[in-house]
Amino acid sequence: MLLLLRKDLLVLKRSPLLLAVLLAYPLVIAALISLVATYVGAKARVALVDQDNLPKTIVIAGHRFHVDRTIDEVSRNVKLVRLTADEAERQLRSGQIVASLTVPRGFVADLKTGVRSPTLLLETTVGGIAPRVRQQVQALVYELNRRLQVAFIEQDIMFVELLLHGGSGKVLGTKFHIIGLDGTERILNQLPRGPKLDKIRDFVGDARKALALTDTAIRSTAHPIDLEEPPLRGRTWALSAQVQAYALGLTITFLALLLAAGALAAERDENVIGRLLRGLITPGGLIGAKLALAAVVSAVLGLAVAIAFGIIIDARGVVGGEPWVRLPLLALGLLLAGAALGALGSVIGSLAREARAASLVAVLVVMPIVFLGLVPREVVPPAGWISDLFPFAHAVRFFNSALYDSSPWGTLWYEALWLIGLTVVGWTIARLNVRRLVS
Repeated sequence: MLLLLRKDLLVLKRSPLLLAVLLAYPLVIAALISLVATYVGAKARVALVDQDNLPKTIVIAGHRFHVDRTIDEVSRNVKLVRLTADEAERQLRSGQIVASLTVPRGFVADLKTGVRSPTLLLETTVGGIAPRVRQQVQALVYELNRRLQVAFIEQDIMFVELLLHGGSGKVLGTKFHIIGLDGTERILNQLPRGPKLDKIRDFVGDARKALALTDTAIRSTAHPIDLEEPPLRGRTWALSAQVQAYALGLTITFLALLLAAGALAAERDENVIGRLLRGLITPGGLIGAKLALAAVVSAVLGLAVAIAFGIIIDARGVVGGEPWVRLPLLALGLLLAGAALGALGSVIGSLAREARAASLVAVLVVMPIVFLGLVPREVVPPAGWISDLFPFAHAVRFFNSALYDSSPWGTLWYEALWLIGLTVVGWTIARLNVRRLVS
């Protein structure tokens, strides 16, 4: 077994181009998956249909709002595109936009008067990312409401101040002047005492005390809970624990499957498998050598990927989650996962018989296994059950727990037993099929 392992490693060493392709290909696929995931989280295109001819600026509750600038500031999660109603409907049907937000006629007038709440009309596509877009537009409207709320609160507080101290104001375009409670109290003090006037004096005093607390009450009622976000430095999404675990899993899945399948089938192509099985090595030993090849290469290249992640994280000055202390656990997981994937690759190699066919089948098998593992089991439970029959999902969970869980032992034991079990099953099937390569 050791001699066969040494032979396979020497073959890789003499074929640096093949090794480079085997390493680069899964990394390119991982980068493409990251780009797709980034696109999924990118801003969705939402049509803005302006049926009210929004002006450049709007004065609401004494505050001047620049319409375009305000829209740009509140629409951070979506990309608003101004379209006509007909064009928005056409693009919504064709899928060029995912939602349409319509500003109906009379919107600005209702907003200025405050007599009734103006409405916006939201239309979305069915399924897909429509729920996420709906949440993003709701967040947009919430942010817009919050900004308008500040203006209305200040206006309400101004009216309270007028009631307290008197002065001039304006409501719905009508100017007015009131003496306020202070002026009322001064007038009452100039009048003689009496039961009726004393009741009015008591009311004025109670009203002044109550209104004096209105400023704080209005603000706290409008914002019952404040959310504070202290500035923190953390990892970008591209350096997150999940992406690192998926990158490791994807890399070794491609490498181990292709190497084991191709190396086993190559023994037949080179006309040496018959001589090997005539006493030099048992079928189980031959499969074991290919498992060892997949495990060793997976461990070496997987650790290289993890170290590269760690160097980048250290260079960015991110504290927490560095992989250095956990590298021994990760190495164990890489060996177990590489062996399990090598067992699956050996099954493919024993069935495909020829190296070229084995490599092609391995590539075809890898993609469904990987994408099944990427589907959250909460979204599609059957995909999670099927994915558990292959090593990729277990390897990813092992890597994620080994690198970042504060107490990883329960997950590590569970996933390690799964990987060992899958290795035994794959080794057994490949061992039973390996004699087919002699014929």
